[in-house]
Amino acid sequence: MASILEIENLHVWFGTKEVVRDVSLTLERGEVLGLVGESGSGKSVTSLAILGLLGPAARVEGSIRWQTRDLPRELIGLPNQELRALRGREIAMVFQEPMTALNPVMSIGHQITEAIRAHRSTASAREAKRQAIAALESVAIPEAARRFSDYPHQFSGGQRQRILIAMALVHQPRLLIADEPTTALDVTVQAQVLELLKNLQREHGLSMIFTSHDLAVVGQMADRVSVMRHGQILETGPALQVLTHPRHPYTQSLLCAVPTLRTDRNAPLAMVATGSTT
Repeated sequence: MASILEIENLHVWFGTKEVVRDVSLTLERGEVLGLVGESGSGKSVTSLAILGLLGPAARVEGSIRWQTRDLPRELIGLPNQELRALRGREIAMVFQEPMTALNPVMSIGHQITEAIRAHRSTASAREAKRQAIAALESVAIPEAARRFSDYPHQFSGGQRQRILIAMALVHQPRLLIADEPTTALDVTVQAQVLELLKNLQREHGLSMIFTSHDLAVVGQMADRVSVMRHGQILETGPALQVLTHPRHPYTQSLLCAVPTLRTDRNAPLAMVATGSTT
């Protein structure tokens, strides 16, 4: 398969602090790449770097090549106006906390129609509303037309996450970056959101980067897995191989830290190795 995204020797600094070090990743068309690591490992920073959303405080070096319809395009250093044209239309992101990602004083219908008209300025208000309701229906929001004018606080956590997914997919992007989209959800709702993402990914042929600290969740979603720690990629391979026969000691310790039905409940929790990442 042809690569849709190639990241090569990516470095990110905030001031003198290097938070992402020499990261290289590829993503194939229609593939789901799981980016795994503990909090602070650099997963979200890497994702935001792809979209150019790190802000002026960040210094980004390396290469992020996006395969447009015709030719590869270097995203690092791309003018902000051109990046804005890509965001949402070709590359979309689902953020991990819907209550902060959604505007609490705007109805969800207003927020989705605003996202539609940002890239389709010729769309009428009526057409944008029709598309917004269709997007809500596609992520199984009940009575979508009636709830179009409701506000984020009137929805459950799982429904708010579905609304974010609807907003991300309304333009049918080619790449979806899902940044820990199930972190704040209970187990039952988490399973529903994961099933929804899997179905939408298959239906639309999406490429996806799915970031999480939860190995079980990534195992359900990903074709390949990259393990990240201290801003570095430690191990990459097919999901089944990495999760059943990990090569790197850090990956092994992550798996050992996951409790199972056989875990002795009286034993202390396993600790993740703290040795060198090299």
